[in-house]
Amino acid sequence: MKADFDIHGGNIEKEARKLRLSADQIIDASASIVPFKLPKKLNNYLIKSISNGSIKSYPDRSYFEVKNSIAKWHNIDPSMIVPGNGASELFTWAARDASLNGISSLPSPGFGDYQRALKCWNASYIHNPIPLSWTNSNPQSFPIKPKTPVLWITNPHNPTGQLWSRSSIEKLLTDYKLVICDEAFISLTPGGENQSIIDLTKSHHNLVVIRSLTKFLGIAGLRIGYAVTNSDRLSKWKEIRDPWPVNTLAINATNMIMKDFKMHKKRLNKIHKWVEKEGKWLHNSLSGFSTIKPLPTTTNFQLIKSDSSILNLIENLKKRGILLRDCRSFTTLDETWTRISLQKRKQNIQIIKTLQDYIK
Repeated sequence: MKADFDIHGGNIEKEARKLRLSADQIIDASASIVPFKLPKKLNNYLIKSISNGSIKSYPDRSYFEVKNSIAKWHNIDPSMIVPGNGASELFTWAARDASLNGISSLPSPGFGDYQRALKCWNASYIHNPIPLSWTNSNPQSFPIKPKTPVLWITNPHNPTGQLWSRSSIEKLLTDYKLVICDEAFISLTPGGENQSIIDLTKSHHNLVVIRSLTKFLGIAGLRIGYAVTNSDRLSKWKEIRDPWPVNTLAINATNMIMKDFKMHKKRLNKIHKWVEKEGKWLHNSLSGFSTIKPLPTTTNFQLIKSDSSILNLIENLKKRGILLRDCRSFTTLDETWTRISLQKRKQNIQIIKTLQDYIK
């Protein structure tokens, strides 16, 4: 993994200091987070959580209430759920189990944090390239079948945006000692939930599914995710995990959004309409450039291939307050690739107009 650039987008505060701008003057298209404010009801609830003194006490270490609210949403037993300090913390614990089962296969390009998590346990891993050309029909069959004991899958895939079919992943479950499926973007993806494999954790004890609420709610600073797997595995995690990895505000936010089905559904519908409308607009606009090509996607980011190095373009846009994702942190991608995350129409127009200043 290269050390001369950040392996994750969303470094808005750091870039704002460099550019001598305030964070609200920057369009951050490097991190794939929805651009909407929290639902007013949820925002008020969090303010109340502070004013009523609920953060004075330690969080409930059993996560009894929040596990039950997540369980009802997914129709799964609460004992199979554990909240986490974002998905990243849960990758670390899943990687521990991966280290106990042998070599991990990482479909590549792929999210670099899996490697970070595996290195915590000195776990062995190999990269297995996936094709970098595909149609816009969805969902698609998972394209490879690595020969290792452990397989990591991202659905929809990051950074390509491909949505893998539930049936193609289900067929793999009997071939591995452990399958870790990252569904961080699946709730943002129109039709994505139909391809989720969360319910398969009931019958497959070798499956761990990890979700993030960070992107769905647009609260990256609050850090909240959850894992779904068999209860025996979670009991072992609990024995060696930090006592209070999830803070009270994150617990309260999760509790409310999972319990309030009407608010949750309204949020999902808003996001799906935005992904469909803005995704199509951005893809069509990017297709108008002669030297860059946007690849088909199902979710709220678009991977882009350039005819030549795109690093100068990324730097020029950064100087004008627009952050794109440097894709060199994704194994098998080089300086000819970048990723743009969807924004609201006003910001998307600004991105395209700025690109026009540099791409003739």
